[in-house]
Amino acid sequence: VQGAVVHVQSYVTDPKNKDLDKESGVGTGVVIKDDGTILTNFHVIAGAKKLKVTFFDGSEAEAIVIGVQPEKDLAVIKPQKIPDDLEPAVLGSSQQLLPGDQVVVVGFPFGIGPSVSAGVVSGLNRQFKSPDGNQSLSGLIQFDAAANPGNSGGALVDVQGNLLGINTAIYSKSGGSMGIGFAIP
Repeated sequence: VQGAVVHVQSYVTDPKNKDLDKESGVGTGVVIKDDGTILTNFHVIAGAKKLKVTFFDGSEAEAIVIGVQPEKDLAVIKPQKIPDDLEPAVLGSSQQLLPGDQVVVVGFPFGIGPSVSAGVVSGLNRQFKSPDGNQSLSGLIQFDAAANPGNSGGALVDVQGNLLGINTAIYSKSGGSMGIGFAIP
């Protein structure tokens, strides 16, 4: 699944110099179709003037937004060009998940990666309310694998490499990976 995970960067116009773009967010995305269609989090791309994705082979492409579901924190983006040997993630099902099942988080924490962290499902059908209180998500998979800023939009996979969910949030008193991760099934 690592080859299906991409680094996503979003840009806005630099308020100090209107001719420059300023990075406004970083995250991860998962290629879900042969044509390069990518699933990520809405909060990774929200407000972006420009999107750039970096593939497993280091190639880069600009991307456009083709669909959003802000209430579910999901976005679908499409790169303008893709590597010849791009393989999409194999979609799995979260229906049979149980607490204690092993899972792997794949993403670009702090823009470094792809990076892999292993853990277990620690809860199902969880709710998460953003610290600012502006968003509430439900029906989430709770996991204990290390996730950090930049893992948003990345893959939660089973040990066979099947995509089970899209990483969306971290609840942590310290703000880092010492906390609870949540994925959208």
